[in-house]
Amino acid sequence: MDVFSLRSPVALDRATFAMTTERFYAELPAIERFIDITVSANFIPVPDDWYIVATDIVGSTEAIAQGRYKAVNFVGAATIVSVLNIAGSLAIPFVFGGDGASLLIPGHLLPAARSALLANQAIAQRDFQLKLRVGIIPVAHVTSDRDLLIAKLRVSENYDQAIFRGGGLTYATDLLKNVATQQLYQLDAANLTPQADFSGLECRWQDIPSRDGDMVTLLVLATAPSDSQSNQIYREVITHLEKLYGRDTQLNPVVPANLRLSFHAQNLNLEAKARSAAPRPWSRLMYLWKMRLENLLGLLLMRFGIRTPDVDWGDYRHIVAQATDHRKFDDILRMVIPSTPAKTQRLARYLDRQYRAGRLVHGLHISESALMTCLVFERSGRQVHFVDGSDGGYALAALALKQRLKA
Repeated sequence: MDVFSLRSPVALDRATFAMTTERFYAELPAIERFIDITVSANFIPVPDDWYIVATDIVGSTEAIAQGRYKAVNFVGAATIVSVLNIAGSLAIPFVFGGDGASLLIPGHLLPAARSALLANQAIAQRDFQLKLRVGIIPVAHVTSDRDLLIAKLRVSENYDQAIFRGGGLTYATDLLKNVATQQLYQLDAANLTPQADFSGLECRWQDIPSRDGDMVTLLVLATAPSDSQSNQIYREVITHLEKLYGRDTQLNPVVPANLRLSFHAQNLNLEAKARSAAPRPWSRLMYLWKMRLENLLGLLLMRFGIRTPDVDWGDYRHIVAQATDHRKFDDILRMVIPSTPAKTQRLARYLDRQYRAGRLVHGLHISESALMTCLVFERSGRQVHFVDGSDGGYALAALALKQRLKA
């Protein structure tokens, strides 16, 4: 018997689990192993009185072709941190998609979220010359046609990751992009004052080189007609990846030895534009030098393993590496993996065989490094580090997947 088909130890009794309060996600038990995302019993429906916030960069492929993939990533991550700062201590689920993001929020956060998202749109256009599309879709509008199921994965003691199944999250994004329905859900700027708090949003690490030569950005979508068949396909893919690359830390492109703080304006200007006190050159220049001084201090603290009252700096790179979203699932399996060229070829051959068998569609993008955008609310506590392949990672892998899906 396939042990992964058994009921997970943390599988939920849906009849007794409270799903209508604003704390439904905060109180959702976490699964501990990534492969347990293939156990249907670990998922519950999202309450119908919640809302989906969906964002994406219009024309992201063209922006990436112009070499602006870091700005695309940064703007997508900024929408997440601005809404998380509104939620405060209330845990809300979110997922970063490279050129956009999705979040779920309860109704009482809507007014403040609208103002924050409007500010995100303004900053994206003014400072990064990017058009940020924003939609707010009631969960009830999605679940009348699709399932929207959620689980929570314990990635580290500082980061719990939301996992989405059922097709509902993808359907919500389609509603926002479809010209026939987008007007119903796009952000209405009437009577709104742009106001956002980007505290915790950081972009201070250099690009992370692959320790094995290639950095593979991978997307996989099972095409089976039933949940049980899809679960089996995803289990096989995850198991194959673990056999090919190893587990957990071997699959993580972020390792402490490869984390280097940046002092170059080209890397730091993204944060300076979003978080400086005013959109003026002198204000941004002051913030830029503030970051450089903080990075220099952090470099010294980490190098000498100094412990302060709040942070063990000798262990800080390990804390960062453990709280990454290098693998996730939101109706599609998404991963960024360090790989040797030979293993990349083996992976591509395996996926092509599965694709020709009609079991899945996939997208691969190969670069030499990954980039990381960070949300750090506490240096020794709550934080998440969004990982994407360099040169357009997820966005270009998605383009390859869509081409196979059309075929």
